Amino acid sequence: MRIRDARLGDAGGIAAIYNDAVENTTAVWNETTVDASNRAAWIASHQEDGRPVLVAVDAAEEVLGYATYGDWRAWEGYRHTVEHSVYVSGDHRGAGIGEALMTALIRRARNAHVHVMVAGIEAGNSASIHLHEKLGFARVGLLEQVGWKFGRWLDLAFLQLILDAEH
Repeated sequence: MRIRDARLGDAGGIAAIYNDAVENTTAVWNETTVDASNRAAWIASHQEDGRPVLVAVDAAEEVLGYATYGDWRAWEGYRHTVEHSVYVSGDHRGAGIGEALMTALIRRARNAHVHVMVAGIEAGNSASIHLHEKLGFARVGLLEQVGWKFGRWLDLAFLQLILDAEH
């Protein structure tokens, strides 16, 4: 496995991972799937805005997972804070791919002089929360019943990682 910047040709693999999360997990609270052209436009938009989209690929260049970050909030005062996403293919979870993607994404954020990285994680997703805590994220809040999926209310846990001591 290796981690690299996403290419437009990765859009189908990214869409498949995203759609699995939409249809089968509470990792993403959307209910609408996407196609490869949607994800190609998404990759291009992120890259045009200077936001990384990283992919983990195997020797055959199959996308095993992806990670990115974007603005935390739209106002100028939040310009040094980002919120990230990381998704791993269902049949490759638990193999260290998420950790490798997050480590690379954190490094990229530090190099871009990001001050804080925020994670919004469904509160019952103990594997993701554990991964983030392992990487130094601290739990900082919980919003109860702010999401709805699969016929039930979902709580949103917030974790954050301060990437530098000063800014």
